[in-house]
Amino acid sequence: MTDSLADSRALSERELSDRDRAILAAVDAGFAAALDDLKALVRIPSVAWDAYDPAQVQASAEAVAALAEATGVFETVSIERAPIGDTDELGQPAVLASRPARGGRPTVLLYAHHDVQPWGDEALWRTPPFEPTEIDGRLYGRGASDDKAGVVTHIAAIRALAEVVDPEIGLALFIEGEEEHGSRSFQRFLQLHEDALRADVIVVADSDNWSTETPSLTVALRGNVALNVRVTTLEHASHSGMYGGAVPDAMLAFAKLAATLWDDEGSVAIEGLTGASLDVPEQSEQQLRDEAGVLDGVDLIGTGPLLERLWAKPAATITGVDAPTVADASNTILPTVRFRLSTRIAPGQSAADAFAAIERHLRANAPFGARVELDSVDLGDPFLVDATGWGATEAKRAMADAWGAEAVEAGIGGSIPFIADLVQQFPGAQILVTGVEDPGTMAHSPNESQHLGVLRRAIGAEALLLARAGDRTA
Repeated sequence: MTDSLADSRALSERELSDRDRAILAAVDAGFAAALDDLKALVRIPSVAWDAYDPAQVQASAEAVAALAEATGVFETVSIERAPIGDTDELGQPAVLASRPARGGRPTVLLYAHHDVQPWGDEALWRTPPFEPTEIDGRLYGRGASDDKAGVVTHIAAIRALAEVVDPEIGLALFIEGEEEHGSRSFQRFLQLHEDALRADVIVVADSDNWSTETPSLTVALRGNVALNVRVTTLEHASHSGMYGGAVPDAMLAFAKLAATLWDDEGSVAIEGLTGASLDVPEQSEQQLRDEAGVLDGVDLIGTGPLLERLWAKPAATITGVDAPTVADASNTILPTVRFRLSTRIAPGQSAADAFAAIERHLRANAPFGARVELDSVDLGDPFLVDATGWGATEAKRAMADAWGAEAVEAGIGGSIPFIADLVQQFPGAQILVTGVEDPGTMAHSPNESQHLGVLRRAIGAEALLLARAGDRTA
């Protein structure tokens, strides 16, 4: 890991202006404070899911609002909640800060989220999930990377910029409070605060980098369709010895239905789900195995180039099953089983069309006439970034100057469904998907961590991007 941005810049052949050098020096000088800010945010268990304490999400929003206020850059800083769809229920608190552009300069909207995934089994963590701990150049803790490091990247970049120049660009900061809970009020939030959020460039800091030494601009995202599926065969449980062999149990029906989702090579076998045509770089099988923790002797699934499987083809995963545990198992034929199906949709296909295909498949392949019921459907469209605008050009140039390595245009297998909402609400904006993660981050998993060299360079790249945006007219 490099100790400063000066070390990274030594790798770059591009000459920087005195202003840009001063900005990167300010990032270096302020990095210890930025790290302290990140640690303070990580200590707040801000899980937005219904079963968790909403006071922690509120506390997290208040901490982020205080950071935004302390930059001294924004004219307004507030904590806002928007309705969920057409209901009276409010979503989780988000931070909204803004200042208008001056001198005809463009406006940049900076997005991240302050809520986090649940921490799961603490026994699987090497450190307490909400006690930020530095080990070998990484900061461990839930949300240390996804996405509180994204929040701190925005704050620290703004601080460094303001120390060097009085930026004339317009700035909007939107730190969401429920991204990990489906961004349920996101669309209404955009509608209610359209004037404050309207921007020429939108930076979404919630993605990955190619490695700890090479930055990425994410240009392709898979969409998602997630739903609960209940399979029912009986009115009530029955003795497995008395009726087994003639009466279909729900677990058997579930197993046979689940098996139809994939072919023998592990590729998705749901008719109607499509792939995309994307040029993908090469990745070695060993690198993928190492990053994902694939056990020796276990084969990878699917066909075609590895990154094509991850970026440009659909995937299906059963992420949970409601059934008796082994400890509670009795000799009965189960009447019903419920499972959660999570599918990733390739760019070029709408989530609505994909859901229709999935529903057709489930109903057509239900064995023994089992009843199939669907609920809790979440849809998110895939996205292809237009990387031809000045925003993407400047972002990649800023990454090269802050990292000392040229940026890779990359896809990711994950989804950021709300980007489709941004496109719909602000069709003229250039959307840049950046991030602070790397292949070792383990976001959503035990032992999530943030590489501190990546964080420093991400702050530097964003600060340069904001400065150079200020050199342009809208």
